[in-house]
Amino acid sequence: MLFFEILAEQKIRDAIANGDLDDLPGAGQPLDLVDEPFVSPEQRMVNHILKRAGLVPSEVSMRQAVARLREEIRQLPADQAAAQAKRRELSYLLVQLGETRCPVE
Repeated sequence: MLFFEILAEQKIRDAIANGDLDDLPGAGQPLDLVDEPFVSPEQRMVNHILKRAGLVPSEVSMRQAVARLREEIRQLPADQAAAQAKRRELSYLLVQLGETRCPVE
């Protein structure tokens, strides 16, 4: 493994000396080091990749759906069939998320 580290370091030094690393996108800009102290390094990398791709983790999208459904339910009459269907959908999402609190506050 030491051989590959030495080889990589040499290639990097050569690239710097030749100017191959000049004018890269983001050069001179601070790194975006989001502090996520309670997230494992593996999950942090997944989150970073998803963020750069414009995606969000499934839990986040489910929580957004929960918030949207709660708002839709608030705006519908309680006895309407559409409200009951949305409550069922909300209950399903909450079970998926493992939440046990009241579905509609």
